[in-house]
Amino acid sequence: EVQLVESGGGLVQAGGSLRLSCAASGFRFDDYAIGWFRQAPGKEREGVSLIRISDGTTDYLDSVKGRFTISSDNAKNTVYLQMNSLKPEDTAVYYCAADPRGSWYYTTLELYDYEYWGQGTQVTVAS
Repeated sequence: EVQLVESGGGLVQAGGSLRLSCAASGFRFDDYAIGWFRQAPGKEREGVSLIRISDGTTDYLDSVKGRFTISSDNAKNTVYLQMNSLKPEDTAVYYCAADPRGSWYYTTLELYDYEYWGQGTQVTVAS
């Protein structure tokens, strides 16, 4: 059974940092692409960042480039999202998601590319 468990969310002041973790199990980690998404109240879910585990390539939403960094620890089957210089507009529930085609398909930040989803973790940035 594929499982994705997010952790690391919380309340932080603007300009602060948080590191989110996505612990994956139930599948061959190297074959997948893992993405981070977020959904703010009243807004659509949007892709924030992704990493293609097989080759380590990454992609980012324009508004987080230079502030967020995605990485993976393949030995721990875990993907991290380091978020620096946080802004109130980063407030959202953050989800990680997995695309099982990651070793051969060019996964993007579109929601429809992902088959498995975690339960989400709340990030609140106070102004």
